[in-house]
Amino acid sequence: MIESHDPFNAILQKARALVDDRKLEAVKAWKAAHPGALAIGHMPVWSPRALVEGMGALPVSYFGGGDQVDVIKGDAYFQSYICHIPRSTIEQALAGDLDALDGMMFPAICDVIRNLGGMWKMLFPEKLSFYLDLPQNFDPAIGGKFFALELKRLVRELEKRGAPKFDRDRMRAAIADENERRAALVELDELRRKEPHRMRASEAYIAVRAGGMMTAKEHTAMLRALLDAAKSRPARKFDNVRVVLVGSFCEQPPVDLVVTLERSGCDIIDDDLQLGMRMIEGPIDLDAAEDPVDCIALAYLRKGAASASRYIADLVKGRPLVEKVRQSGAEGVVFAAASFCDPALLDQPMLEAALTKEGIPFTTMKFAENTGQFQVIREQAGAFSDSVKLWGAA
Repeated sequence: MIESHDPFNAILQKARALVDDRKLEAVKAWKAAHPGALAIGHMPVWSPRALVEGMGALPVSYFGGGDQVDVIKGDAYFQSYICHIPRSTIEQALAGDLDALDGMMFPAICDVIRNLGGMWKMLFPEKLSFYLDLPQNFDPAIGGKFFALELKRLVRELEKRGAPKFDRDRMRAAIADENERRAALVELDELRRKEPHRMRASEAYIAVRAGGMMTAKEHTAMLRALLDAAKSRPARKFDNVRVVLVGSFCEQPPVDLVVTLERSGCDIIDDDLQLGMRMIEGPIDLDAAEDPVDCIALAYLRKGAASASRYIADLVKGRPLVEKVRQSGAEGVVFAAASFCDPALLDQPMLEAALTKEGIPFTTMKFAENTGQFQVIREQAGAFSDSVKLWGAA
């Protein structure tokens, strides 16, 4: 339980309440304060939150039920050998926990999320079910045009559902707000790398994930306040190994698992948790095109982060991870993928090969969003930490 005896923990406590808000009470409150406005949920990894805000709606990140939801009905809709997140999604939806949402976006992460989108459409035909195809060609004249048309199709669907008519000035303002949020996230990540004892990965995770239930402007204010409080908080340094966490870009591990890794001797100075908030690396260039929707499409093409669910064209698999390790001053990599996550687990051997070639130590583990026991993970991570400190390799 987080105590609120200082500004830092007081902000973090509010953020944790949003992370644990499984029945979307905050979304209901927002809709009550904005009569007639839409709330549109979206699955990981990335969805165009700025576009949704630019249409006068609230984008709501949804990451499954975590370890707080017992899945019973959800198991009846999916086979056993897939990841856990679609089951808890359907479980919560059937229980009415997601009634505040007027629709869901399902970005092209994998076949499981595609199937979840179809299941949502059959079970809740009155709600929007929007499958967002992501480009596999990064030529602006081909993939860029295709993706812009996809985003404009979303605009039309939101208008059909009652969103105000598309307005370029309102969309540009929403993108500017998203750029401000991104700048705050960059500052938060820099603090994590330079002084991980002042901003632990588990604390940053809560602060970033809370933004999935807020507008970009509100989230930026929270992040700025947290950063100001973090810089002056009393914090004790630990003799930990600096690591990058990879593979948790979609289904999220329980927060306690992140804490367990920290307690095992790992300073997680970079990760792909909450990648949706960081997928576009840098600001969206509002001068890239006349139409602000085209600007979002071009930003995804030109500034998209490396991920197992994103096509890399002619880039070398694993090179971005090696560069991240070198630039951040990390000493090793921890692979933590959700069980049965095809994109992460198919990507992992190629990433491991790239790390091995560069002499970068790594260890691997798997989890599920409802995992409750972490002793084995703690022992494995602790052994990895000790080996890196002692010999510089796992």
